[in-house]
Amino acid sequence: MATFCHYTIVVITIFFFHLVYCSVTATSNINNNNGGFSANLIRRNSPNSPLYRHKNNKVFRRLIGGDMLGYPLQTDPISGMHILKLSVGTPPSDIYVVADTGSDLLWTQCKPCNTCSNTNHTMFDPRKSSTYRNITCSEKECRFVDDSKPSSQSPSFCRKHPTRMCAYNMTYADSTSTIGVLAKETVTLTSRTGEVVTLEDIVFGCGHLTYEHVSTGNEMGIIGLGRGPLSFVSQIAPHVGGNKFSYCLVPTHSDPKFESKIHFGNGSEVLGEGVVSTPLPDDKYGYTVVVEGISIGNEFVSFNSTVKPLKKFKMVVDSGASIGHLPRDIWDRVITQLNKTLDPELEPSIVYDATQDKTHYLSFNSMTIPDEPKVAFHFMGGGKLELMAEQIFIKSPQDEKKVFFGIGSMDIFSEVNFGVFGANLQGNLLIGYDLDRNVASFKPTNCLIA
Repeated sequence: MATFCHYTIVVITIFFFHLVYCSVTATSNINNNNGGFSANLIRRNSPNSPLYRHKNNKVFRRLIGGDMLGYPLQTDPISGMHILKLSVGTPPSDIYVVADTGSDLLWTQCKPCNTCSNTNHTMFDPRKSSTYRNITCSEKECRFVDDSKPSSQSPSFCRKHPTRMCAYNMTYADSTSTIGVLAKETVTLTSRTGEVVTLEDIVFGCGHLTYEHVSTGNEMGIIGLGRGPLSFVSQIAPHVGGNKFSYCLVPTHSDPKFESKIHFGNGSEVLGEGVVSTPLPDDKYGYTVVVEGISIGNEFVSFNSTVKPLKKFKMVVDSGASIGHLPRDIWDRVITQLNKTLDPELEPSIVYDATQDKTHYLSFNSMTIPDEPKVAFHFMGGGKLELMAEQIFIKSPQDEKKVFFGIGSMDIFSEVNFGVFGANLQGNLLIGYDLDRNVASFKPTNCLIA
């Protein structure tokens, strides 16, 4: 969901701050201050997920910001949506938050909440926590939400009232919104080794007025893992050995009981044989990589646009998007080459979904995923990432005799001229972001056992 202002917020967005970045200080009682930790990511269709088997299983992912237009990516229960279980406050109150590499703020619904989405879970009550503290207008953290203030608050409000609470208002592309106050609180989670990780003075949003355009009754908030100063990753960086993290997503077609993994700080490095690394552009649009083209079989298809010539073509690495996407002119050239390699008896054809997502897909007749052609992405700097057939092709959940190419072309991408490296392409890849070095790394990995 993205805001309608300058910034963007998985289910949800890319924040763009027109601000000078400075650190947000959190403290920690992690036994080794330079030691990282890992946690499990619950898949939304897992029996351990609060969204499991809910009748309203459609969710949407949006990006807005800078020169990007808003777009919805319709997904389903096998989408890349992942959930992290946290506790906030003292005594701790459990919350389930959507893990989002495209946004920054950690927020949850809070009591009192006269106008909030209906929830099936206990709402956090800051009045019952001994470690909760509101952030005031005069504090540096408040400046990071200068572009997302309630409409009822004048631009000069904080200057005139420096001791008042720091309010925020974020409205997303599907009209979902959260209004509340910034605060600091103790956050705890259980690592994959069973140890309790306690993080003190984490800045978060306490939402006292929220509206969910599509509500399941299980939404409790979001944990932003983006590149801004309010990001969870940025806040804990001094205590875990650096501003870096990695994750390993299990394939979308695998058994929902298998959980994905996320690693923070030391130990999150992507190392060893088979690693492909590429620079992270310093554009504050989240995690983007420059892609020079794609090879299909022995043929290379350049990602230079013939409609809008670009020096560099960028793709957002987005686990909230169920599949990959390319602008139509580039996608057409990819499909032309792909069709040359597919057996004509498979009867490949282009399908256009004219509903909300307005996307072109390539489908063909097959009971199984083909082994050929081999497909690889070519990154700036010479890195070549070869993908498995299960990452490139997707069996239709509606028709067992159909297989889809895992990269589509949503109409909106022809306007904004960038692409999306979706969740299907990320399955069984260990993907790491070292924000101190501005490098993204990819390594083929069996995420079911990693």
